[in-house]
Amino acid sequence: MSGDIITVRETGRNLAKEEDFSNNDQTFIATAISEIARNIIEYAQTGEIQIDLVEKKKLYGIVITSRDEGPGIPDIKMALLDGYSTGKGMGMGLPGAKRLMDEFDVTSKVGVGTTVVMAKWKHSEG
Repeated sequence: MSGDIITVRETGRNLAKEEDFSNNDQTFIATAISEIARNIIEYAQTGEIQIDLVEKKKLYGIVITSRDEGPGIPDIKMALLDGYSTGKGMGMGLPGAKRLMDEFDVTSKVGVGTTVVMAKWKHSEG
């Protein structure tokens, strides 16, 4: 399972590199993907992560969408607080990923699953 995290993380990093994102943004994207993938494995066991290149209102970026059919998040606001964890982690997954990305949205329904959509926009150099 940790191989799945490495694979999706590297896919995101490589796509960001191919699209000339800064080295920092490449790292931010890869790290955010890792955090979300770890949450899927820890809480839902299975899920999917989709990585897309997008253009929106003259912004060009990468959107990462993760979906699972796990237990869901009863209190999203609480789950986005640093240090809050219902599992064995340090509570850095969701809030950490949110800090690294330009846009971040979580929807979840208890007993149904969770979807996280996050975007990193390519910023003009100079």
